[in-house]
Amino acid sequence: MQQNLKSDLTKQLIIDEAFKLFYTNGFKTTSIDKIMKETNLSKGAFYHHYKSKKEIGLEVISLKVQKRVVEGMILPLNEPGNAVDILENVFITRLNGFSVYEKKHGCPMNNLINELGDHEGAYQKALKNIIDLWKKTLVALIERGIKEKSIKQEIPSDAVAIHLISAFEGIRGIRKLYDNDAVLQTFLSGLSIYLKQLKA
Repeated sequence: MQQNLKSDLTKQLIIDEAFKLFYTNGFKTTSIDKIMKETNLSKGAFYHHYKSKKEIGLEVISLKVQKRVVEGMILPLNEPGNAVDILENVFITRLNGFSVYEKKHGCPMNNLINELGDHEGAYQKALKNIIDLWKKTLVALIERGIKEKSIKQEIPSDAVAIHLISAFEGIRGIRKLYDNDAVLQTFLSGLSIYLKQLKA
């Protein structure tokens, strides 16, 4: 039992440090040696738990990146209340809540999409699963808003969902280019106007 706990803690340490390095330095430039240096573990410890960098990359996506998106952007969409108010609250609150470090480094998922999205089928599938879940949850909220007459009947839920995801991920990337929040605040003003146009 104690050995299993130690093994789980070692895996968690590797995943946590790999995520930090992928986020800060990029996936392709982060070697197994760099991950091991940050964990103070041997290479043997890594290969005891993971066969390759690809395997740890997929674990990071499923256990760290997906968790961030689910907790920050997906679960709050299931709250009761006016659909447009929920959309506004989730997107605007999340964007305003990022730390300076997170603003500087952008969205971990978007960074991986840009770095690996056209590179490897397994990564594409893992990242696409997150986007698909996000989109599905947004569509359900928008359609609930249409049914409850808080959103205009003619609004195409699929199109709005993809637009909101793309806009959110886009501004996370653009914000990396600036040393202040001016561009982010301009985006938030535009987002607020767009969401008001959805109202019935």
